[in-house]
Amino acid sequence: MSDRLKEPRLFHLNNGTIRVSITNYGATITSLFVPDKHGELADVVLGFDSVQTYMEGNPCYFGCIVGRVANRIKEGKFSLNGADYSLPINNGPNSLHGGNKGFDKVVWDVVEQKDGEQPSIIFKYESSDGEEGYPGDVTVTATYTLASTNTLRLDMEAVPKNKPTPISLAQHTYWNLGGHKSGNILDHLVQLSASRITPVDENSIPTGELLPVKGTPFDFTSEKKHAAKVKEPSSGRVLNLWTDAPGVQFYTANYVNGVAGKEGAVYGKHSGLCLETQGFPNAINQPNFPSIVVQPGEKYKHSMLFEFSVE
Repeated sequence: MSDRLKEPRLFHLNNGTIRVSITNYGATITSLFVPDKHGELADVVLGFDSVQTYMEGNPCYFGCIVGRVANRIKEGKFSLNGADYSLPINNGPNSLHGGNKGFDKVVWDVVEQKDGEQPSIIFKYESSDGEEGYPGDVTVTATYTLASTNTLRLDMEAVPKNKPTPISLAQHTYWNLGGHKSGNILDHLVQLSASRITPVDENSIPTGELLPVKGTPFDFTSEKKHAAKVKEPSSGRVLNLWTDAPGVQFYTANYVNGVAGKEGAVYGKHSGLCLETQGFPNAINQPNFPSIVVQPGEKYKHSMLFEFSVE
């Protein structure tokens, strides 16, 4: 592949209704314009003005794909097939989002970009054995498609070549359906189709329990079978998220504080919300959580469908 395609660049998909920009640095969504109830377009994702800014540091993980394993692994340690593995500690006593240089901090190859009614782009990354402490070579692809007038689809796949390894990818976009610089998201209405939560200890590691959400502040359930629905009342914008992942990390930017964003915006606490569909946190160390171990030749698959509408 030519070196030109290995440079960090910005790519654009546009179907006349939705317009999205994505960089191959971290396979990161940098902007996404969708119409409100009056047909007015606004950029509804938090981010930076230039690819260079993401490369200089994106500690909040705006817009990127995180891996090899999203979320926290307790004390950065796990055992697999009799071997012990140690990962970089980068979040309190834990390893978060793949370590010091996860999939969000590498340049992905651009395999293909298509225009037309369903514009799409395919990114690929070859993760090597021992990278950030993880076992085995893994080929990862991420395909972004404007699958219909009002839908962005992401298909993530990963195939280990020679060793079993934990794999759990997540898309870490921060959404603000009022527009990325419209203030906080506390007036957004959220439904999550999650009947159970994984309670955590003081270091944000799941205890292993699966507790019903009923009667707790974590009860965002509805009758729907999809993962989530978010509505912003003043613009009327609605995001429905569909996924085949077993869980979702719902994060309301509690740790974002005074970040200088695009177009002069300053992002504070609660300036966006993340719906990171994924395997369960620390699943590699919790036998009663769904396994995230993928065998050589098997394929990890994770799809997300972001469907935009107005109400």
